[in-house]
Amino acid sequence: MTGCTACNSTKNTLLHSMKGFDLVKCEDCGLAYVANPPDEAYLTSLYSAENGNYHTQLFDADSEDARRMARIAGNHMRFLSRVADEGRLVDVGCSTGSFLELADRAGFAASGVEFSADSARVATLRTGLNIETGGIHNCRLPEGSIDVLTMFDVIEHVPDPAEDLARAFALLRPGGWLVLSTPNIDGLFPRASQPLAKVLNYWPHPEAPYHLFQFSVATLSALVSAAGFEPGPVEHHAIDLAYSFGTLRNLLKSPKRLAYAAAFAPLAKLGPLVQQGDWFYLAARKPLACEATPPQRMPRAA
Repeated sequence: MTGCTACNSTKNTLLHSMKGFDLVKCEDCGLAYVANPPDEAYLTSLYSAENGNYHTQLFDADSEDARRMARIAGNHMRFLSRVADEGRLVDVGCSTGSFLELADRAGFAASGVEFSADSARVATLRTGLNIETGGIHNCRLPEGSIDVLTMFDVIEHVPDPAEDLARAFALLRPGGWLVLSTPNIDGLFPRASQPLAKVLNYWPHPEAPYHLFQFSVATLSALVSAAGFEPGPVEHHAIDLAYSFGTLRNLLKSPKRLAYAAAFAPLAKLGPLVQQGDWFYLAARKPLACEATPPQRMPRAA
């Protein structure tokens, strides 16, 4: 078992166990994380098309999953336009390149970084842009040279978010923007359904072991602030219902899952309207006048 990577506390409360992995909540800073994360070799296999079948459905640009990702990429661009409309952009975790295609068309000098070697190859062929394989620490651009760094649905996957945010801070120029998205454990649906997780042995919001962390707006804002950023606009959304609950065709085959979806899908749709969506964007700005400082730990909750 590991302690909280954000504040180093070892005090936590079990939220849910799935596939042998324990999602806990830090009793000091409130961050939710997998207390017994997989090792590096296991993670590499998860993101392999050959071993883990990771994102292979996106390799066909005409598939329904690829079309869904293209729609989500459009949402990414709409949120990004709130803070930036030009400059050098690096998309960390660019997958097969749906967002990068839009950023390139919008006039950004765009490139990507992707942990999955299989997805990186597809993104390179699809976009014609420079795609590096690995995580943010594999980005070879000079520090202080990037205007916009995006991490859409990435921060929850990495072993140490504080280290990745520190690297993002170093890569961005003063005044540059970090734009993230991630599931929201404090969303209306996750909070309402979590008490039943143990009873039903089912909670579709967390996705261990792919997701090593589950953030809220509060915990992610605290983490980016500790890295030196100034948190900016936040926007709440609902995760696609078919992704969270299953397609109607599949639900009709399982009365229990159909009943679960009927009970909680309305809350998932309502969440963004009351600023409690189960997925959110957050933008954070590197201050114009700043010095490189070592990453700090999150403050403990009052």
